[in-house]
Amino acid sequence: MSIFRGSGVALVTPFNENGSVNYGVLDELLEYHLENKTDAIVIVGTTGEASTLTDEEQVEVVKFTVDKVNKRIPVIAGAGSNDTRHGINLSKMIENVGADALLQVTPYYNKTSQMGLLKHYEAMDNAVNIPMIAYSVPGRTGMGITPESVVEISKMNNFVALKDATGDLGYTAKVASMIDENFDIYSGNDDVVLPLLSLGGIGVISVWANIFPREVHEMCEAFFNGDILKAREIQLKFKEFIDALFMEASPIPLKAAMQILGYEACNLRLPLYEASENTKETLSRILKGLGRL
Repeated sequence: MSIFRGSGVALVTPFNENGSVNYGVLDELLEYHLENKTDAIVIVGTTGEASTLTDEEQVEVVKFTVDKVNKRIPVIAGAGSNDTRHGINLSKMIENVGADALLQVTPYYNKTSQMGLLKHYEAMDNAVNIPMIAYSVPGRTGMGITPESVVEISKMNNFVALKDATGDLGYTAKVASMIDENFDIYSGNDDVVLPLLSLGGIGVISVWANIFPREVHEMCEAFFNGDILKAREIQLKFKEFIDALFMEASPIPLKAAMQILGYEACNLRLPLYEASENTKETLSRILKGLGRL
């Protein structure tokens, strides 16, 4: 059974000026997504700045989210690491606080071979008992998952999906042609959600949905209901905004956009730093054009 279908928001982690997590704002963000049709919460991932959270903070944020959401929609938590032992321990802790599923990025920086990757994922698979999504984002990690490796991962007990952030639709098509219907594909790129759905994907893990959750949900629903023209209209309407969200390393522009819209606690943790004036001006112009300012 699929973890979710439709729009999963890659949620930001709100930080106070001193760098601590602002749980009051996190509560407000979660409520906003529950009210606006988001189909799943993806917490403490790349957009959630997991790389600058301690394990204790990461687990605490997941627990807070799980308790707030209270099974209304799935909560998927980032638990990946480039140290397999560390990833196993973190995955177990997050499983124990009630996450519905885990997002497991490929090892980064030290990278590995495809065989090493499969051994890494196999160790994760043996360590927990909840569903997991393998996450391929070679632009950040320096390595990808070959279609042949995706097939092997799909045979593992708990890996049920791939988050495809390659931006390569040829890759997506090849993966889709090789896996069976019990293994899902989610888009990890907001600018090609609709093309990926047309290749058999069942949703998106979205940065864009932080600000336009209802629209991302409605785009997916329109596609599933056969209204391709409506889905295409939404995808193309937000193309410029999506591009602007990646003018600098994500989530720098996203948090800048949220600040422009009046959201609190949109501070970043170093080494991420505030957006440039050009990025802020571009975002303000686009948001005004979309009727949000």
